[in-house]
Amino acid sequence: MVRVGLVGVGFMGWIHYLAYQRSSSAQLVAFASRDSAKRQGDWKSIRGNFGPTGEQIDVSKMRAYETLDQMLEDPSIDVIDICLPPHMHADTAIAALERGKHVLCEKPLALKSTECDRILAAAEKSQRMVMVAHVLPYIGPFAYAARLAKTGEYGKVLGGYFKRTISNPDWIPDFFDATRVGGPLIDLNVHDAHFVRMVFGVPKQVTAVGRVVKESVTSTGNVTSPVTKFAHVIYEFSDPEITVASTGGVTDTPGRGFTHGFELNFERATLQFEFSAFADICETMPLKVLLQSGEVLRPTLPNSDDITAFELEISDMVTSIESGDVAERLSSLVARDAIHLAECIQRSVIERRSIQV
Repeated sequence: MVRVGLVGVGFMGWIHYLAYQRSSSAQLVAFASRDSAKRQGDWKSIRGNFGPTGEQIDVSKMRAYETLDQMLEDPSIDVIDICLPPHMHADTAIAALERGKHVLCEKPLALKSTECDRILAAAEKSQRMVMVAHVLPYIGPFAYAARLAKTGEYGKVLGGYFKRTISNPDWIPDFFDATRVGGPLIDLNVHDAHFVRMVFGVPKQVTAVGRVVKESVTSTGNVTSPVTKFAHVIYEFSDPEITVASTGGVTDTPGRGFTHGFELNFERATLQFEFSAFADICETMPLKVLLQSGEVLRPTLPNSDDITAFELEISDMVTSIESGDVAERLSSLVARDAIHLAECIQRSVIERRSIQV
């Protein structure tokens, strides 16, 4: 049984908590929060954009710490699960690694690729694992697509188109602050950059056009540097057959809510999927496999809910620790490269030119 300490009792911490309740191979034995009410189990204030709202939880079987440093002194903990705001990820991960703990870090690994490199160096020095919880490859249609790309069942994967758009996320404080959350490219569209990197490898060049939030004053009084709000991106690879593009970001249309989807092209098939949450309803274009013969297959995916993908992440975390090899979907290197791609896209939008990766 892998024993876990959770730091960051907000929305993602709550989702991770629910996933641990289903796990038979990992046990949440401790958590750290500066909020005294949360240390007593009052998590009712937690809200997010999916899943259940927070509840009063039983903390009698967990040790509740006020600080990360206190929790890091606990010798029974094998893994620190980081669900803190993004700007705190790097220092927290490094501190945990230096204390001999493995790390599971909610995405993004860090706000900058240089910070990611610091984390990877600390992991190598400590001989501990850093695993990054990028949930998208665990979600049914995306997991199915990634498996086909790996097995080659329909031949070589030739390219694809990815979309991911939300209305203005007012419930996330300082969303457009590059020093705290990172804006759409780091917090939202990094999902697609990560999936592109995982399936196709590292592109040689990106070209992007987009709209920019030039500056705004955040809750901490910071004046933000320019942050891309919405972008269309072309990823260019050394293999000229591979054609990949993505689009998305934030729109100022509240009814838009959230949408994501893809069309993935193989030598002998095309995959399609899209999900949209509007102000009044959710609609899905279910996953389809379109064959060269004209036949349309509609794969039956495993039953799932809002917590299932996070439960699968935890299972991969345990397998990684037990085997000594980090599961591909949790790779810190792939997560680091996704941040670097986001940085290149940001430069391409601002500088209005193609950027070598």
